[in-house]
Amino acid sequence: MNKLYSNEIVFRGHPDKVCDQISGAILNECLKQDKNARVAVETTIKDDLILVVGEVTTTAIVNYSQIAKDTIKQIGYNEKFVVLEKISKQSRNIAFGVDSSESKEQGAGDQGMMFGYACDTTKQLLPTAQVILQKFAIEYDTLRQQYPQWLFSDGKAQITGEYDKDFNLLKIKTFLISYQNCEFNREVTDELLRKTAKNICNEYKIKIDEILINLTGEFVIGGPYADSGLTGRKIVVDAYQSFANVGGGCMNGKDPSKVDISGAYKARQIACKMLKIHNLKWCEVQISYAIGIARPLAIYIDSNKGNFIPSELLYEECKPNNIIKDLDLLNIDYESQARYGHFTDGYAFKKR
Repeated sequence: MNKLYSNEIVFRGHPDKVCDQISGAILNECLKQDKNARVAVETTIKDDLILVVGEVTTTAIVNYSQIAKDTIKQIGYNEKFVVLEKISKQSRNIAFGVDSSESKEQGAGDQGMMFGYACDTTKQLLPTAQVILQKFAIEYDTLRQQYPQWLFSDGKAQITGEYDKDFNLLKIKTFLISYQNCEFNREVTDELLRKTAKNICNEYKIKIDEILINLTGEFVIGGPYADSGLTGRKIVVDAYQSFANVGGGCMNGKDPSKVDISGAYKARQIACKMLKIHNLKWCEVQISYAIGIARPLAIYIDSNKGNFIPSELLYEECKPNNIIKDLDLLNIDYESQARYGHFTDGYAFKKR
């Protein structure tokens, strides 16, 4: 009997994703002015109030309020927002461990474990259903900009797929769409989104049994006026949409000395490379760190062909400073990375 499995994405205008993007935009500005900036910023939103909090140590001059307002306007919210800030400097204890380790190497910014995943089902080296949802979210945002009088920013989509014993997607049993719309022309916009979903799935020769849209009726009130938002509450969407393990740390609003972001990006790169080198169907990588220590505590590599023993050279590659240089993480566009998930096309991360 074939298996049923589900995965989900949220659109750019979902309140949690709004906060992820604001935090990413603030990080962009800090790193643009100061490559040595230490940033850990979270955003929360409710109604017309945006609260930006965190720890920032930098020489950059950053207008947090203006960045937040510009970002949310770009996402599609034109209301007036009040922005409050509570920013302090990074703890000297953390700074000592990261910047002043005995070996003079940059230590990890925190303890924790990060995961990377890749599979051979798409050219993006991601599960087919994940790629379909990412494309759908991107297309929704394009349609929103084309029809701003009908389509609004908030929403999410979910696929329940039918899979064989090798976990190949055979068909989509249910394509679920919840989107914010006006009170008029719902039949037109529903059909537009049905057509969009079918066209994307046709690219991958995947049939859909049923498409369900806005099951509770109208979705007029959305965004922060319908739900509060918080940076880091969509870590599964940001990573692999439940197809792989996810580390405990958020990837948004953190400079790459924080291994929650740099370690996760490196683990993805390793998984993609292992997939191609060893002709694997799938590969999952875990990297773990201790705060203030550059060398990872452990690297674990699993695949459909079993485990691989990491070399000492790989441990060297996975030291935070080497990751930052290798992947050019000081020049990544972290706001763009936050929009539809941090992993979309191999390990080609978007540049600022």
